Amino acid sequence: MKRPRETDFAYQAVYRYLTHLIGETSSDARLRLPSLRQLAVRLNVSISTIQYAYALLEKEGRVYSVAKSGYFAKPVPAANTLYSGNDLLESLYVNARRPGMLVLSADDPAMLQPIDSPLLLLERELLRQYPRQPQAHLQPWGELELRMALAARYTTSPLRCWHADDIYIGADLRGVLEILIAVLDLKEETIVVESPCDWGILRLLEAASVRVIEWPVMADGGLNHDLLKDLLEIESVRLVMVSSGLNMPRGSQAPDDNREAIAKLLKGHDCWVLENDCYGELEFEPVGPRFRELLTPERLIVFSTFEKIMGPEAPFGYLLSRHMSMELQRHFLLRAFRLSAIRQKAIARLYSNGRIDQHL
Repeated sequence: MKRPRETDFAYQAVYRYLTHLIGETSSDARLRLPSLRQLAVRLNVSISTIQYAYALLEKEGRVYSVAKSGYFAKPVPAANTLYSGNDLLESLYVNARRPGMLVLSADDPAMLQPIDSPLLLLERELLRQYPRQPQAHLQPWGELELRMALAARYTTSPLRCWHADDIYIGADLRGVLEILIAVLDLKEETIVVESPCDWGILRLLEAASVRVIEWPVMADGGLNHDLLKDLLEIESVRLVMVSSGLNMPRGSQAPDDNREAIAKLLKGHDCWVLENDCYGELEFEPVGPRFRELLTPERLIVFSTFEKIMGPEAPFGYLLSRHMSMELQRHFLLRAFRLSAIRQKAIARLYSNGRIDQHL
């Protein structure tokens, strides 16, 4: 009895492989498929077997060939029916990935007008100026040039000034906040958080076993003075987290007199004030003084990230603190962030040459 030839069955496996490859994309753009020779090497079958599988798909109208270019999958329009499962999170992510879908709730303000082109152009120029050194100078809490640029940007007066030694840069915002939680020893401690708050920050605090009391923003965008006063008197509050200007995701900002009253209240209590400046550059109109300009720096810490204004090409997070320098440096050394020095220099140049202000 004759054994069946390999090609009698191999083409079916190739057919299934190509079907799966085509199904992986739901884009309206055409997909170029691997060449006959590439697939023959990849799947360890003959070229004639690949040709037969492609011929079947072409007959079904799923692929088409272009002379001297190869095979292409025909664009498949996205399904019109939305995901209707019971999992709300899964429904959000499935529908958010549909072609042409604009997600209004996406926390990515830089997506509408990214600055990655000038950033990467500067990076290429810097690579020519600063060839990679085999043993570069160790800067575990960030590139000095970028820390100096941030210090200059945050300085507003001789009394409200910052220096490069006050600034600590990490690989991302989450890593920086984890260090801060460890340095302040906030595990099982009580903190008050202006609400609504970034859900990623709330999840991080929950994972670190921090007791969070939400402090809701009022309907007019103001901060509830009396509620905060009661919380500070009743609870043993170690830290209060406030927005520097714009409250996100609500998109409101407290009136100047309200912020001054809150700052005056915080001055009378022995607790840390943590200012969230992630969205501080995104106001459409000039705002009044930030909390860091109303409070003394003795109990103040500021955190932010470049990602909200520059996009995913600049994911670094950073802290501003005049205190606990030894502990912060120790934790940054232990974390051992590996940051691109050239990318940090490029970001610093965007600040120093005014390109960031033009972008904003």
